[in-house]
Amino acid sequence: MKKPARQEHHHRSIIGFDRNGIPKVLIPADSHTHTHTDGNGNSTEHSHADDITQDYMKAVAEYRKTFPSKQDVLDKTPDPAVREMLLRMEQLGYDTVFDRFDAQKPQCSFGMCGTCCRICNMGPCRITEKSPRGVCGADADLIVARNLLRGAAAGVAQHGIHAREVILALKWAAEGKLDVPIVGEYKIRSMAEAFGIPIKRRQIKNIAIDLADALLADLSRTEPEACQTIRACAPPERQKVWEELDILPISAYHEVFEAYHKTGCATDGDWESIMKQFLRCGLAFTFSGVVGTSIATDALLGVGDRVTAKTNIGALKKGYVNIAVHGHLPVLVREIVKTGYSEAFQKLAEEKGAKGIQFYGICCSGLSAMYRYAGVIPLSNAVSAELVLGTGALDLWVADVQEVYPSIMDVARCYKTVVVTTSDSARLPGAEHIGYDHHHSNIEETRKIAEKIVTRAIESFEQRKGMPVFIPPYEVEAEVGFSVEYVHKHFGSMKPLAEALVRGDILGIVNMVGCNNPKVLYEKAILDVADVLLKNNVLILTNGCASFPLMKLGYCQTSESAYGKTGERLRKFLEPELPPVWHVGECIDNTRSSGIFAGIAGALGKNIYEMPYAFTSPEWSNEKGIDAALGFRLMGVNSYHCVEAQIYGSQNVMTFLKKTTAETLGAVMYVDADPAALGEKIVADIREKRKVLGW
Repeated sequence: MKKPARQEHHHRSIIGFDRNGIPKVLIPADSHTHTHTDGNGNSTEHSHADDITQDYMKAVAEYRKTFPSKQDVLDKTPDPAVREMLLRMEQLGYDTVFDRFDAQKPQCSFGMCGTCCRICNMGPCRITEKSPRGVCGADADLIVARNLLRGAAAGVAQHGIHAREVILALKWAAEGKLDVPIVGEYKIRSMAEAFGIPIKRRQIKNIAIDLADALLADLSRTEPEACQTIRACAPPERQKVWEELDILPISAYHEVFEAYHKTGCATDGDWESIMKQFLRCGLAFTFSGVVGTSIATDALLGVGDRVTAKTNIGALKKGYVNIAVHGHLPVLVREIVKTGYSEAFQKLAEEKGAKGIQFYGICCSGLSAMYRYAGVIPLSNAVSAELVLGTGALDLWVADVQEVYPSIMDVARCYKTVVVTTSDSARLPGAEHIGYDHHHSNIEETRKIAEKIVTRAIESFEQRKGMPVFIPPYEVEAEVGFSVEYVHKHFGSMKPLAEALVRGDILGIVNMVGCNNPKVLYEKAILDVADVLLKNNVLILTNGCASFPLMKLGYCQTSESAYGKTGERLRKFLEPELPPVWHVGECIDNTRSSGIFAGIAGALGKNIYEMPYAFTSPEWSNEKGIDAALGFRLMGVNSYHCVEAQIYGSQNVMTFLKKTTAETLGAVMYVDADPAALGEKIVADIREKRKVLGW
């Protein structure tokens, strides 16, 4: 009689790797307790730890091989302006993001795994086979979860500060403290109604104050009460899911407090509890940092409308007082643009020998301004800001908060470009500060601050006469300013979009966003994903930094070259009035994308999680990117990326993000370093969604 096969046990997970080094756990490590007997008959009982350190170090080593070099960017960047400016910067001896990325190679394996901990002063600790626990006893799961949560909390804080600035501006404008007109009366009334704020026979300023107070309460509440923004704006089905999971936030401030409290040394030692707080931070980010900010911005400054904008470096103009606005805070930017385009300041510029004053946008300030104020030209995302400065064409650079790299100062000094900071939250060494103080006690001087900044730009123009200027001759036009309001204006309702989706004229809809990352080919990863989606009749919505290559390379046009990228059915639906990529705005305008998602689903009587939707941030790089993707997964929409999070060291955290949330939230995170393969995965998952719906 044959002996039964011996059941093998193993200390390590059996892990498979795709061609890009992304780990795939095939068989998890045994975690049972069992007995070994030596030659003398002595028995020893022990348990197998889930030790995968070596496996994931190998995965990281393989993953690092996919990182491009600066030469790769030069050879393969889709934007010729980027190529020319990189070569020019190299000839002049200036470092760029890509030089510094190369100099950092190879990146720390423990950092990429998320298994180094520097929270307390007993460390820093790192998880190895020799030391599987930190000094306090924290294992890889706990350390990875803590690090991830702290990143998410930072993202909440970043967009939360943005929210606070704009919401306070709305309130102060309504109170008369800030001399800025309230443009978005329609938005105030519609949102007040959703929040249950009385609107009948009330002045718009008083309604605006109540709305601002409600948004501020959700931002900073300390007593445990319901989040009003979630109640007003989130689908009831989702609210029920979040309540059952016990992840409804108290306020953005509280959840950031709680995140840093839980992840402190010797506080919360349960990685699952940490990940629960991670989900709460995702909701706080979404509804205070994004939805709340969007409501306040549109209420104060108006929604904006579809416009045609010039973009790319070639749109820079010689002979003008050239001012770039860079960052995320729109209120002071509005006043600066208004002041610069006024007759008095245009005349002053001409008296100093300029042809006039021209404004340009970097990152989200540029995107916010371009569809609200005529003539603001968006040039680049944050990663290539140095290249824009390297043209020598800018007289003044206005920097407020977020995505403003300190390295811009090195290039600015070389070209005598004056850099002005406007927020006490974001100072730059060597920059001039002309802005609000820490307490905003000078908010009433907004107009004077704007005038001072524009005057300084004119002075800089005079001082920089004769400075060599190099502008690569690449510029295009892009259709921008899509929104829920525009869809209703164009189609009359969401019904035509919904019907096109059911018919298959539109296979699915994808929101493509995210900052850029030199871990993948700059901007090419975004376009490679977009090409696959459009070819398969997938409509793309875009905002934030990812939108720049789509604008610069002609995807946001109603041109033959743009339509030539689409499948036949999508093309037929769009021609001749609509581009294949709809630009919805800055990064907080994920709200517009989710609003379109919700509107179409509502027209069909479906939940968002059931619909053929997806979220992708191919090149994401910062803490806000963690939350942005999580926000859509919390709505039941899968997120897709070409860059892995720093989670390699924890099989449990990886499983949580890539498997477990499929059951709890109806969505997971998917990563593939190959952008074309990522695009194909998105299309396949959209087709599966359609199959379930019977479409």
